[in-house]
Amino acid sequence: MESPITLKNNYWQTRVSESAEPATMNGTGTKASIDYSIVPVSNRDGDRIVDFLRRFFFRDEPLNVCVGLLDGPQDTCPELEQYCIDSIPDGVSLMAVSPNGNILGVCINGILSREQDNCEKEDSKNEADECSNPKFRKILKLLKNVYQESNVFGQFPEVDKLLDIRVASVDDACRGHGIAKALFDRTKLLAQELGIPLVRVDCTSHFSAKAVARLGFHCVYTLSYSEYLDSEGEPVFVPELPHTCVKTFVCPIPLAQ
Repeated sequence: MESPITLKNNYWQTRVSESAEPATMNGTGTKASIDYSIVPVSNRDGDRIVDFLRRFFFRDEPLNVCVGLLDGPQDTCPELEQYCIDSIPDGVSLMAVSPNGNILGVCINGILSREQDNCEKEDSKNEADECSNPKFRKILKLLKNVYQESNVFGQFPEVDKLLDIRVASVDDACRGHGIAKALFDRTKLLAQELGIPLVRVDCTSHFSAKAVARLGFHCVYTLSYSEYLDSEGEPVFVPELPHTCVKTFVCPIPLAQ
């Protein structure tokens, strides 16, 4: 693994104050706004990130719901939690925090090079087969299949390194305030700062795919859940509508010549 990236403080300590969309009214009848900063995620933030994802991501993600990964109110999945934070040491993950330090949104990112690509594909296969949780194993195998089939490095032979958005989530109470857009925009700016020409993201949700498309990403691969079959020819996943497929999106990053 590459050494963590050293970020420029004046670049990343960005404070944003935005009006809610759709409008949220305060007591005076005017639009309410939310104040937050986009800051780097450090290795020390792992436990806080997991706690945030437990509250605002894990139980709503369509595939987790489909397989009953967290059916009980106290259920956890350590394998899922570890998967989500594995790339934090790469030093390129971001979070939106309120003035009092509460996490309002996260964007967990990783860096992958072409040289690592073949190793990643082989390691991913082994990782999926060895996962001890049978429900999460199904999801992990799908994600690894999508990574291989989307073949982004093969589709973009001029790209030697990409920034991969692994997980993105926003506090339910803060949605509509532009936090997801701010996190994605900062991720793209980070890629530009580091000379990384492409950002990649998989979307397992219909709604996340629509949101990502609005942020300037282009779909380069689609797998319908109805076409992802088990050994008996039955769909492995039958999520609730409108979630019908997983999509891979990319966003080319203009780099200085």
